[in-house]
Amino acid sequence: MAGIVAGARLPMPGNTNVPPPVLDSPAMTSEAPRGTVGEVTRYFLRLGIIAFGGPAAHVAIMRRELVRERGWIDDAEFIDLLGATNLIPGPNSTEMTMHLGATRAGPAGLWAGGAAFILPAVTIVLVLAMAYVEWGTTPAAEALLFGIQPFVIAIIAQAIWGLRKAAFRGPAATAVALAALGLALLGVNQALLVPGAGLVALGVHAATRGRFTTWPAAATSALRRLSGRIAHRSAHAIVPLFAVTAPAGYSPLELFWVFLRIGAVLYGSGYVLFGFLNADLVEHRGWLTEQQLVDTIAAGQFTPGPVFSSATFAGYLIDGFRGAALATLGLFLPSFLFVALTHRFIPRLRRTPWAAPFLDGVNAAAVALMGLVTFELALQALDGAFALVLLGVAAVWLIRWNPNSALLVAAGAAAGLAHAALT
Repeated sequence: MAGIVAGARLPMPGNTNVPPPVLDSPAMTSEAPRGTVGEVTRYFLRLGIIAFGGPAAHVAIMRRELVRERGWIDDAEFIDLLGATNLIPGPNSTEMTMHLGATRAGPAGLWAGGAAFILPAVTIVLVLAMAYVEWGTTPAAEALLFGIQPFVIAIIAQAIWGLRKAAFRGPAATAVALAALGLALLGVNQALLVPGAGLVALGVHAATRGRFTTWPAAATSALRRLSGRIAHRSAHAIVPLFAVTAPAGYSPLELFWVFLRIGAVLYGSGYVLFGFLNADLVEHRGWLTEQQLVDTIAAGQFTPGPVFSSATFAGYLIDGFRGAALATLGLFLPSFLFVALTHRFIPRLRRTPWAAPFLDGVNAAAVALMGLVTFELALQALDGAFALVLLGVAAVWLIRWNPNSALLVAAGAAAGLAHAALT
C-alpha cells in the first residue's frame, strides 16, 4: 500500500536537523482529539454510501483512508480499537466508526461517526422496504455486487497485509491466531474465539513471564475441549435466556425491546442476526413470515453500510415508519453505549502489563478471522474468469496508483453493470 501518514515529513539524506516523528505523542492517542465533529460526520457519511462488502471491507477501507492516507491514528492504535470491538456485542465495523469518531473529535465524534455511517444504509433499506410492501419484491442488486466484490476483496487483502505487524506481535500472538483460525474452520463460535484467544495469550505470558518458548499443548487442548462443547450453538439456544413474556399481538414497546435486547447480546455477522430474528419475530411472535425474513436479510446484504440495517426493513414490515425507527434505534443503541463506556479505557489497557498480552491475543485472532471471512468471500465471489480479471485489475491499480476507495467501488459497480448488460 502506498502512502504515508498525512502531515509526516521524512528527513532527507544527510539532514540531521529534522527529528523523527514521535508516534507516542499525545496527538497520536485517542485521548487527544484533534479534528472536528463536522469532519467526522462528512467522512463517515461518505463511507456509509460506498461501504459495500460487509464488515471486513468496511474495516479495510477505514484503515486505508484514516490510517494510511489521513493519519488520524497509526496501525497499532487502529488494531487495538478493532480488537476492542470484538469484545463487545454489536456490529464491529459500525463500532469502529464510533471509536474512530471519538478518537478524532471526542465524545460528540463518537455519536456523529456512528450515526453518519448508519444513516445511508438505513435510508436505502427503508426505501427498499417501501418498494417491497408496494410491489412485493426488492430490486435486484446482483450485477452491482458482482463487479464490486472483486475490488472489495483486493482492498481487504491489502489491509490485512498492512496490519500484520501490528497484529502478530511475536510467536505467541501468531500461534494464538493460528489456533483461533483452526478452531473457526472446525465451526467453533467466533464470538468465543476472540476473547478466548486473549485469555490464552495472557496465560502464556504469565506462565513464561513474557518469554515465549513453546506453545503449551495443554492450553490448546483445554481451549479445544471447551470450544467443542459450545460449537454450533444457534440463536435458538440463546434467545430463550433473554425472552420475556408478552401478551399476544403487537405493541411498539415490545418491538423496541426485542431489538434492544438483540443489540445488547448479539455477536457476529448478519447471518447470526438472521437466527435471532427468526426465533423472535417468526417463530415466537409471528410478526414476519419466513420469506419476509429472508428478504429482510437480503436487503441488508445488498446495500452499503452495516448489514444490521436489516432491522429497519423488518421494523417497516411490522409497523411502517414507526416500526422502522423503533427497530433501528433498538438494535444500534447498545453499540453506542458499549463504545462510549469502553473507548476511554483502551489506551490504558495497552499500558497495563497484564492487559497488554490479552489485547495482543484478541487483536491477532481478530485479524486472522478477518482473513478467514475474506477467503470465504473470495470463494463465493470469484467464480468466473471475469471476476478473476477484475481482482487482478484491482490489485494492480491498488499497488501501482493507490486510488481513492470510492473510485474503486464505483469502477467495480460500473464493471458489474456492464457485464450484466453484455451477457
